[in-house]
Amino acid sequence: QVQLVESGGGLVQAGGSLRLSCAASGRTFVSYAVGWFRRAPGKEREFVAAFRWSGGTTYYADSLKGRFTISRDNAKNTVYLQMNSLKPEDTAVYYCAAGNLPVATPNLYTYWGQGTQVTVSS
Repeated sequence: QVQLVESGGGLVQAGGSLRLSCAASGRTFVSYAVGWFRRAPGKEREFVAAFRWSGGTTYYADSLKGRFTISRDNAKNTVYLQMNSLKPEDTAVYYCAAGNLPVATPNLYTYWGQGTQVTVSS
């Protein structure tokens, strides 16, 4: 079992930045792929980024490349999502998830955090 806890959300003005954190407990991320997803009001859950903890390519949603960056801290067993040049349309609840593959399909992830709200004002 892996427990995931997101933090770092909040209210930010358009053009600002936020860094979200996803801390794992129970087991380390070392055997998993980790993904970030988001759900805006009235919309489906959307893929943001994912990577395999053991190494390899990091994948981003095409629409977010260049503004969002995923990174990690091995010692803290934590994954980060750095979000720059935020836009009002980035407003959503952001979730991290752990699974076997770094894919864009949310149903293929086994473990989910509770989410953290990001609100971008215009």
